[in-house]
Amino acid sequence: MTDKAIQSEVGQLGRCTKTSWRASAHSVDMVAPIHTPKVMQLHSAPQQLRIDLKQTALIIVDMQNDFCSADGWVDHIGGNYAIDRTPIAPLQSILPELRRQEVPIIWLNWGNRPDLANMPANQHHLYKPTGHGIGLGEALPKHGAHVLEKDSWAAGIVDELEVNPQDILVDKYRISGFWDTELDSILRNLAIRTILFAGVNTDQCVLHTLSDANFLGYGCVLLEDCCATSSPDFCRDAAIWNVKKCFGFVSDSTHLLAGLAQVASDEEAI
Repeated sequence: MTDKAIQSEVGQLGRCTKTSWRASAHSVDMVAPIHTPKVMQLHSAPQQLRIDLKQTALIIVDMQNDFCSADGWVDHIGGNYAIDRTPIAPLQSILPELRRQEVPIIWLNWGNRPDLANMPANQHHLYKPTGHGIGLGEALPKHGAHVLEKDSWAAGIVDELEVNPQDILVDKYRISGFWDTELDSILRNLAIRTILFAGVNTDQCVLHTLSDANFLGYGCVLLEDCCATSSPDFCRDAAIWNVKKCFGFVSDSTHLLAGLAQVASDEEAI
């Protein structure tokens, strides 16, 4: 049999080319394809970073109407939803450049089942601590959407942030996005080693998803201006300090854009 005929018999097993196998009637090739790293220099603290963009993803946490929009749940309880909107502008600036470099964009959103069958009492307490008021799955008075229910307006991503068809959406049900979700499996199938983090709230869902990612072995970078929290300033400051001390690195959209621009310039020069 000719080499060409043998090649025609080979099929790919798995949709993610970085981790797929190649199989024929005679053999299975489990060797991961060798890729040439696409190295980006990133100004960050406590140390500078070299990152392979081909093994990097951006996770955007909870940029949803309930947290970031008028008449959402945070607004209903009197919280400062406006401050949770501050990541919108820097995210708008980095998303096109990351997509241009084919960095996966993962939207990690709180999206509960309508029947709340996997929600224990302690999670209901988080949103309805006195047993009164409007909690998970209950209708907001000004909008009628059910709080953080999957496919409701309340759980939807804010209009100002565009979700592209190639982006990946993951529902979460706890403050950490790794608990009882497919997030880790997706990242491993994509051969991701470094995660950029954005979203709300810095000291809550962002921090705890980031710290779990660190425990799982990922390199973690918090993009400070792409995150926000309605908590007191000391909560944000402590979260950022802990990321730099224990869980990873801190950078921002300006430094990320500078790194991406240099990569693009280097590619044009080749």
